[in-house]
Formats: sequence, C-alpha cells, structure tokens
Amino acid sequence: MVGFLDSGHLVRVFRGLPPCAGAPVALTIGTFDGIHRGHQAMLSRLAEAADDLALSPAVLTFDPYPREFFAGDSAPPRLSSLRTRLERFAAHGVGQVFIARFNAALAAMDPDEFVDRVLVQRLGARWVLVGEDFRYGKARAGDLSALRAAARSFSVETMRTVAVAGERASSTAVRAALAAGDIEAATALLGHPFAIGGRVAHGRKLGRSLGFPTANIPLRHKPPFTGIFAVRIHGLGAGARTGVASLGIRPTVQTGARPLLEVFVFDFDQDVYGRRIVVEFMHKLRDEERYPDLDALTRQIRADAAQAREYFDAARA
Repeated sequence: MVGFLDSGHLVRVFRGLPPCAGAPVALTIGTFDGIHRGHQAMLSRLAEAADDLALSPAVLTFDPYPREFFAGDSAPPRLSSLRTRLERFAAHGVGQVFIARFNAALAAMDPDEFVDRVLVQRLGARWVLVGEDFRYGKARAGDLSALRAAARSFSVETMRTVAVAGERASSTAVRAALAAGDIEAATALLGHPFAIGGRVAHGRKLGRSLGFPTANIPLRHKPPFTGIFAVRIHGLGAGARTGVASLGIRPTVQTGARPLLEVFVFDFDQDVYGRRIVVEFMHKLRDEERYPDLDALTRQIRADAAQAREYFDAARA
C-alpha cells in the first residue's frame, strides 16, 4: 500500500488486492478510462453515499485494462494514465484505490467467486455502485441481476447513463471524437480537455536547430489520435502557458518511430528536462504529414505556430 497525495487529499493506493478486508467500504468498480462525465457522476455519488453510510469511499480498478488483457495490441488506446486516474480519484474525494492486476486467474473467476472472494472477503464492500451495463466474472457472465442476487452482505446501486448533447458519455465516444479530430466534442464528453502528462525527456534537439525548441514526452501507450494541435501546458510555473504540439510518429524525420509528444511553448525558453508537465489539447490544426525536406517542415511549423496563436487570441477575445 502506498499513499497518493493530490490537492491536499490523501488516497491510499493498493497495488493488488489485500489478503483480507480492513474497514468496510463503499465501492465502485471500473477501468475509469478518461474519467469522463459519466465517471465523474459515479465518483460524486460514491462520495455522497460513503458519507451518508459512514464508510470509506473506494474504487476497484484494473491494470492492465481487461480489454488490453484479451485483445493485446489491438485493444483501444488508453485515454488516461494510471497517475491521471489517481489524480482524478483524489479530486473526487476517493479514500482508497485498489488496483487489481487483470490476469488469467482474475479472468477465470466465475461471477459468484468474484463477489465472494473479491468484493466481500478481500475488499469488505458494504455498498456497491455500478453502471447499468456492468458485467463481471468469467466470459462476462455476471450482470446486474446476478450481482443483486449474490449481494447478501452489501447493497447495490446502479448509475444511470449520463448524456451530453444527446450522446452517451463513454470512453468509446471520447475516442471516436478524438479520432475524428473533434476536440471540442471530446472536451464536452470529458467535462475537461483531453490531456497527456509526463516527464520531459532529452530528444534529438532537432526542434531547437530549426528554431522551435520542444519539450519531448515519450509515450508508453499508443495515443488515441495523432496530429498537430493548439495546446495549454501546465507545470511550467504559475498558471497555464500556451503552445503548439505534435503528437505522433514524426514521419518527416524518422521512420518506424515510437509515438512522441513534442510541445513548443510560446514565449518560453527555460531548461525543463525532467520536469513533469501536463498538456491539454484545445484544438486540432491538422493531421501529421511527411515533408520533402527540413526547410519545408520548418515553414509548416512556423505556420502551425501562427495558427495556434490565432486560435488562442480568438478564444481570449
């Protein structure tokens, strides 16, 4: 068990399931990828119920995600890192987070075994909140009716679907909006701008040689979209700064590269290697392209930066 402190709120984080339950908890279950507005409603309801019942508000989540375990490299791209999920949980007042390793043993549990061994014996659930489409156990055989039938020592509540402009708030809908380049729709579904955080690493220094020094963030997972974006950057002093970012594989300068986030911060020239920054994607400017030479690439970067500045000037007007 480790502690995670964010905005003055301490979250107890358990990597793996404890051997036996401690104090009883109010619990919600899910991957919570992206922490969209549906997830936020669940976390708010969890905190409210936990307070009413004098229980600790707790989340059971998974790493890897179940779909990643079953589908491997063909699984949908992640919307949020584990750290980002923990930060969002802390912001919503969650007291404990249990990160279960989703493996063959967990995937093979039948629904009754999952309820008895995981929810009751190891987590001490007394109140459980799930979505209307919640499934669990081997081959996803357990559903809401099965959970209610098995809930002899805890109560079950369901969370209704949250809709945004007539569309169900879901991780799938957010991915679809991002893939289509509709950053504004993704922001509405999330209730906050889509963001990627990470530590700035040393790169090839190509951007500096072209007159556009960038903060480079290597990505552990494939991103849900690629392209060139107007962005806001947090972690470089008080308040957010603005800039332009490239997210993708940089087809002009490298073949077969891993995805990388490169950020050019406007009106900023400090050494930020090793610092953790969070990049919020505000507007898509264009798709990635391959250019015939570095001179053509430099002209396009200059045009991208000008377009991003225009976007932020218009937003402030």
